[in-house]
Order: sequence, then C-alpha cells, then structure tokens
Amino acid sequence: MALLNFRKGDRVAQGAAGTRAGPLAEFVRGYSIEVMPKTAARIADFRALLPAGTRVYIAHLDGTPIEDMVATARRLTDEGFVAMPHFAARSIPDTATLSDWIARYAGEAGVTQGLILAGGISEPRGALHSSMQLLETGLFDKAGFTDLHVAGHPEGSRDIDPDGSDRNMMAALGWKQAFAARTDAQMAIVTQFAFDAGPVIAWAERVRAQGVDLPIHIGVAGPAKLQTLVKYAIACGVGPSLAVLQRRARDVSKLVLPFTPDAFLSDLAAAAAQDPDFPIQNVHFFPLGGIATNTRWLAEHGLAPAQDA
Repeated sequence: MALLNFRKGDRVAQGAAGTRAGPLAEFVRGYSIEVMPKTAARIADFRALLPAGTRVYIAHLDGTPIEDMVATARRLTDEGFVAMPHFAARSIPDTATLSDWIARYAGEAGVTQGLILAGGISEPRGALHSSMQLLETGLFDKAGFTDLHVAGHPEGSRDIDPDGSDRNMMAALGWKQAFAARTDAQMAIVTQFAFDAGPVIAWAERVRAQGVDLPIHIGVAGPAKLQTLVKYAIACGVGPSLAVLQRRARDVSKLVLPFTPDAFLSDLAAAAAQDPDFPIQNVHFFPLGGIATNTRWLAEHGLAPAQDA
C-alpha cells in the first residue's frame, strides 16, 4: 500500500503522518473496502480516500442495472484501484447472462476478480442459486479471472444451516477448497462482519480443522453510529457478537459516540502476533457509517490519505 512502507518481516511500520504504526495498523494494512454504485457516485475521487491499488468490492444489490455496475468498475480501474464486483447467483437468470456480465466486466472495465455469492434474495431469478453453480460453469477461468473469493459466515447463517449448526456451511467450504485445486485463480474466503474476536477466531480455527486452508479475509464494520450498526447486524444475521453492541447501548455515556472497530481489530492483531499461521490474513471493511467516515478512521491509523477535518 502506498502510505505504509513495510519490509518483509517488519512487525512495526511507519504511518502516513510519520508516527509509528502499531500492531492494529500492521494487521489492517492491505485491507479492502466495499461500495455500491449509488454510494460510489457520491465520491468525487477515490484517490483522495484510498491508497493506490486498494481492492474495492462492488456490491450488486438485486435490481441494480449491470450498466451501473460495469461503469463503477471501470471508474475504479481508471483511478488505480482493483475492482472486485459481486456475482450473486440468485440474481442471475441464466448462464448466458453470467457469461455476458463477465465479458462486459473484463472487456469494458479490465476486471479480473470477483466475489462469488449465492445472494440474499429468497427466490432465484432462474436455475442458479449457489456460488458453487457459478464456479462450476468454468466461465471465470475461461475469461482469465485471477482472483475468486467466496463467502464465509463466522457466526452462522440460517439461510445455509436452518438448524443453527454450521454443517452445510463447512461442507460448502470443503467443496470450494477442492475447487481451488482445480482453478488457476487465487481463492479466498471473505466473511460477514462481526464485533467480537472470540467467536471469529474459534470459527477460523474450525475452518482450518476441516482441512480448508483458503486465506480468510475478515469482515469488519467501519465506524458508525451504534443505532446504525445494530440495524445492520440484525438485518444481516450477526449472532453472538451482537452482545458487544448491546453492552455498549447500556452505557449511556457512549451512545452519542461512534462505534469504531479498534477493540475488535486489536484483539485479532494480538492473536495474529502469537500465531505465525493465523488463518485470518486480510481485513475487509463494510463502510456502514459511510465511506468518508471509514477512510477518515483509516487515515487516523496511517492507512489512508490524510483527510481534512
């Protein structure tokens, strides 16, 4: 990343403002962040907010025109970032549409990466309903995609495992591990956001125990009002770590302050420092309080261009 100069083996680095960055900043460096076409349109220039080369996921909400998705990807590529659009199976009516979208992303925006998902809508638009079906088409490999990411759910997903277990989820990750051996693309797991490091670390260890060694990119909610985070947490099915927000809500003195991920990331950074094989290798930000708010917090940690107050 442009603003942090790390040498291989360094455990402490120099921040953007000249201050020495600690374990949290070191753990977060190389992060990615998520946008939607609608929110991206409100940003005058991403180069004022993010280091050059940052991976930017583009969320494809059901109903968003593919033209808007491709235009956002093209803009990000032109500004020097790595665009990674979502491909949500349930929102794609057929393989012909999938092939067309892949071709448009590659041809019009230079995209070579994608996050492959089942999608959040209850009724699929066609026969496609899982990320595995999309991968099995071979269309991403044929188009020369270099990176394919898949979803992880550290606190479970009732859509995948209605009984509250993680049996189906672990089986799916096992399938994706096997697929990774058959593709030239680099694969990784990017997760839903959470607020408590304990359950996240336990889940990552279970994933490894199942023989899945794909890199894990942990989802992190960017700074936001507490009420905003609670709303998103409930909507997205965040489970055990929701208690972290509930405890904070009981502290009246903190209700007016934005919730930041410092404690969560510090706990993960401490665990990573103790384990050279720590399975969580990257951080992915969901800017729930806004992209500018998220990147301002990153700038305070020497991880993004400094922003005016």
